[in-house]
Amino acid sequence: MSVNYAPVLWNRQKKIYDRIMAILMLLYLVVFVGAQLWWFPQITPETLIIRGSGTLAFLMLHLILAIGPLARLEPRFLPLLYNRRHLGVTMCLVALVHGIFSIIQFHSLGNTSPLVSLFSANQHYDSIARFPFESLGFLALLILVLMASTSHDFWLKNLSPRVWKTLHIMVYAAYALLVGHVMLGLIQLEQSPLLIGLIGVGVILIVGLHLAADHFGKNEINLSALNLQADGFVAVCEVSDIKDNCAKTVLIDGENIAIFKYDKQLSAVSNLCRHQNGPLGEGRVIDGCITCPWHGYQYLPHNGQSPPPFTEKLETYDLKLVGSTVWVNPKPYPEGTERQPVLIS
Repeated sequence: MSVNYAPVLWNRQKKIYDRIMAILMLLYLVVFVGAQLWWFPQITPETLIIRGSGTLAFLMLHLILAIGPLARLEPRFLPLLYNRRHLGVTMCLVALVHGIFSIIQFHSLGNTSPLVSLFSANQHYDSIARFPFESLGFLALLILVLMASTSHDFWLKNLSPRVWKTLHIMVYAAYALLVGHVMLGLIQLEQSPLLIGLIGVGVILIVGLHLAADHFGKNEINLSALNLQADGFVAVCEVSDIKDNCAKTVLIDGENIAIFKYDKQLSAVSNLCRHQNGPLGEGRVIDGCITCPWHGYQYLPHNGQSPPPFTEKLETYDLKLVGSTVWVNPKPYPEGTERQPVLIS
């Protein structure tokens, strides 16, 4: 969390992360250029730039999409999630290099505008085998540029977390477009079973990680308000099911609730962090505050308020303990409303 506005919060951790990222990118390009020169001695510098930047950006996009599910499956990947926006903006810049050089190389020497040529040079839109794959890459690049240009918290605050998150989920549309772009390009130009197979492996890996995270990374119970007691409470779990300083999350007719166990007591707040709608229930109580696993935003468990000078607030919920069973009322209180924690005897 930051008290004052800053264009980029390059703290010590982010500086280390960015240095490692830059070194790995440079190593990849050195190895890639060396391999290309070995296999294709007559290759031009323009082609090297197009291929190197394109493959690097596509590889980085796979890594970006893998970080989320990996962090849900294994908390040790959370530092990567915390710095993912830096990786995304860098990937977009690399993709821009690929796109600009491709347009200059293939569409700037005629009498037609390069962008018009991009969509009109090949008009076989009704043929899968001859489809103009460059148009798919251009549309994907537009999405990536839109996401990179709105990645700062300034846009997050002014667009609202829900709108901002919806906008940035478009990365999956960009990924689908890029898979089509690369696959069609390989089929039409390279016709390499090995490269086509590698793309297929990458798609399977990303889809598999997301399915695994959805299945194994959940700490969520789906309940229906139809099962309410007379006083409005719903049985959730046993108190022993919640680890100390951790949470159990429940989804009751649209109410996403995180029930935290800390200092021998229980409190319930909204599971959606006010920063980016991050899953608070996957975080921990640190120094007396619920700490979001995504970017470290903090809230007091008993009232859902961020500690001063921060002003973010969460909805709170009533709890009760019947024997060893935890019950929650899914009717939310206004943001920042203090509720008495339930003591665990």
